[in-house]
Amino acid sequence: MKIGTPKELAHGENRVAMTPDSARALHKLGHECLVESGAGAAAGFADAAYEAAGVTVVDSAEVLYAQADVIAKVQPPSDAEVDRLGQGKTLISFFWPAANEALMQRAADTGASVIAMDMVPRISRAQKMDALSSMANIAGYRAVIEAGSNFGRFFTGQVTAAGKVPPAKVLIVGAGVAGLAAIGTSTSLGAITYAFDVRPEVAEQVESMGAEFVYLDFEEDQADGAATGGYASVSSPEFREAQLAKFRELAPEVDIVITTALIPNREAPELWTPDMVAAMKPGSVIVDLAAERGGNCKMTVKDEKIVTDNGVTIVGYTDFPSRMATQSSTLYATNIRHMMTDLTPDKDGVVNHNMDDDVIRGATIAHGGDVTWPPPPPKTKAIAAQKPKEKAPELTPEEKRAAETAAFKAQTKTQVTLLAVGGALLLAVGLVAPASFMQHFVVFVLSVFIGFQVIWGVAHSLHTPLMAVTNAISSIIILGALMQIGSGNWIVIVLAALSVFMTGINIFGGFMVTRRMLAMFQKS
Repeated sequence: MKIGTPKELAHGENRVAMTPDSARALHKLGHECLVESGAGAAAGFADAAYEAAGVTVVDSAEVLYAQADVIAKVQPPSDAEVDRLGQGKTLISFFWPAANEALMQRAADTGASVIAMDMVPRISRAQKMDALSSMANIAGYRAVIEAGSNFGRFFTGQVTAAGKVPPAKVLIVGAGVAGLAAIGTSTSLGAITYAFDVRPEVAEQVESMGAEFVYLDFEEDQADGAATGGYASVSSPEFREAQLAKFRELAPEVDIVITTALIPNREAPELWTPDMVAAMKPGSVIVDLAAERGGNCKMTVKDEKIVTDNGVTIVGYTDFPSRMATQSSTLYATNIRHMMTDLTPDKDGVVNHNMDDDVIRGATIAHGGDVTWPPPPPKTKAIAAQKPKEKAPELTPEEKRAAETAAFKAQTKTQVTLLAVGGALLLAVGLVAPASFMQHFVVFVLSVFIGFQVIWGVAHSLHTPLMAVTNAISSIIILGALMQIGSGNWIVIVLAALSVFMTGINIFGGFMVTRRMLAMFQKS
């Protein structure tokens, strides 16, 4: 089938849904590729690059829509573009069906199949097609860069001959894909980074990236992330008040605030109020990634940058991915290519629109002349459900004392039994074995005991515990081998030499592996 990509009509949209590299991959699936002339120019992909990749460059969108069986684009189609669809054609793009119901019905009436890339379910198998995450990742990164360009200081602290520069303090509200990308960028630039999210399960992710998670002094059972598709859910009024109180406490301290909080199919919740903006220091910056849905700060002006009376810059741009068009186009085109891989399971150039497939069904909003949105919930959850942890009952002092006494008695009984059995076995062996055997056996037992104490007493400051133990064992073996290497028996000498060689490999190899492990945590 022929896959075509037209030039984007939306003002300021620089992305393109097909790149020369993605076209080469689509060719391997058995498809032909077409692109409208100039479609990739704003993203840095010239027509000549497409032609070199085997893509047919057509002069106009009318010709492309007439020839292509699958239309891949970025922004939702205009009415004129929908009217160019027809029976047997497939449109793949962002669509936002909850906000474009009339357009969705119009597309369904044409008989075309419509796949909304913003509706790809968030399950493990669909991560490679998750265009929302791809774009959010770029938006989070770009938000920090935009904040830095409007902030009057370094992110990292410095001590110079000209004076001391304190590190910037950055607060990121919402630790989704965009939030985590912003955290990674902020910490890598040297800022002191704080992050907040209503989902408690993301705290470990935040802390693992070098940021400090902001906890609330408030106890409430949060909705399980598995039940909300991995997204945040609406919080109770009490939780919201505790959250705003914490933000008011942080507002005078932070220099940069990046808000990313969105709830699907709802207006963005207000998290940074005018009094918080007024409490911020002059020169501070707010980057509102939720500006398209009303903003987490209601002072945000969509697609504009403003400066408040107290000198706080509020950035409300909604085109962060488009501001990095080359990178965004590469990732989005890869998402499209993976979607086409699922739609072409036999790699024979024939699209199989399998509505029994969780991913394809979840992303399809129109098919066979009918509107198929909203889809049924996927059979697989986005993340594993959190099992509630049962709290152990608190024991009284008497119960604790009784439990400790019972454990001590059981341990003593076990040790006495083992000693009695061992003594009996040793006595039985002594009755039949010669005296020389018993002498060697006693030495062997003492050696095992001493070796055990030596090995388990090794501190693993430079190694993992397992590697420390193996190196200790190898050290004991190499000492024994060195003592025997001067023996007059050539077999003993050969065996001792082999022991020294092999244990030496183990010891030096352990240090080399440890060195490489430590290098993974060094910035270089």
